[in-house]
Amino acid sequence: MILLLCAFVLVFSLLLTGVLRRYALARSLVDISNGRSSHSVATPRGGGVAIVLGFLIALLILVWAGMMRWPVFWALFAPGSAIAIVGFVDDHRHIAVRWRLFAHFCASFGILLCLGGAPALSLFGDEINLGWLGHVLAAFYLVWILNLYNFMDGIDGVASVEAIFVCLSACLVYTLEGYEDLVWTPLCLAMAVVGFLYWNFPPARIFMGDGGSGFLGIMLGGLSLHAAWSSPHLLWVWLILLGVFIVDATFTLVRRLLRGDKVYEAHRSHAYQFASRQAGRHLPVTLAVLGINVVWLLPIGLCVGLSVLDGLTGIVLAYTPLMFIAVRFHAGELEVLD
Repeated sequence: MILLLCAFVLVFSLLLTGVLRRYALARSLVDISNGRSSHSVATPRGGGVAIVLGFLIALLILVWAGMMRWPVFWALFAPGSAIAIVGFVDDHRHIAVRWRLFAHFCASFGILLCLGGAPALSLFGDEINLGWLGHVLAAFYLVWILNLYNFMDGIDGVASVEAIFVCLSACLVYTLEGYEDLVWTPLCLAMAVVGFLYWNFPPARIFMGDGGSGFLGIMLGGLSLHAAWSSPHLLWVWLILLGVFIVDATFTLVRRLLRGDKVYEAHRSHAYQFASRQAGRHLPVTLAVLGINVVWLLPIGLCVGLSVLDGLTGIVLAYTPLMFIAVRFHAGELEVLD
């Protein structure tokens, strides 16, 4: 059944993305190249709706088949739908930053409410319950993962490749550790993104849009907290697997804040954006991100997942070279516009 479901989700996303591309072209919903963008060709946007619908259908089937508990279903389905709708509307007409953030926090608290709050934190073999502070930190964590995914969706294929890698790697860790019941949800999400990636692989024929990137961000954050409720150390695994996006986005944000920039304004000063301009195209950078994930972050994530390394130790080991890469590619520095 799960194989049939995965095949259905993949094909559904693949076909629907093609339909959405034609719709976007007919309605002139395209991203026009400008001084703040990383692409040079006008490209349709909004293809992430295919990911959203494919995954939401998968959630309905999983809960109907008894392969997912109802609280987990509502933790993903309702907030994910809300974020996708807000992003879809923002793709068509601008929504003020304050209202977007309000929706983001509402969705984050909705996830925490359905999951039972923030899970305990694993630290050097001990489990620490942070109480109300943990709930607040978890809400900010979800909002940050949502927004950083939007920030990092700036070149062809990179956000899709990252989501597929993170979900499939999490599935591998779950399988090796004996958490088979956790496998199905990220596996279905990966398949939904695979179908979209056919159209989004460099050179992209359609972009994800805010509806798709925000949805992926909140879903990955929700799945990481759900995993941590099964075993707290699994949260560290997710943070390691998401390392490229977390380090680049956080390093860039902090640098821009210290400089006094308006961080909510569009820019192209992420490390991956500088790298793509140096390379002259997007494909080498997208493949480099995949290479770092597979060669560096996956082995460390596996070591933490199998309790060979402590989570915090794994984070320091995983993030240190990523910080050097961020510095090497000028993350957060003032950009020189063409």
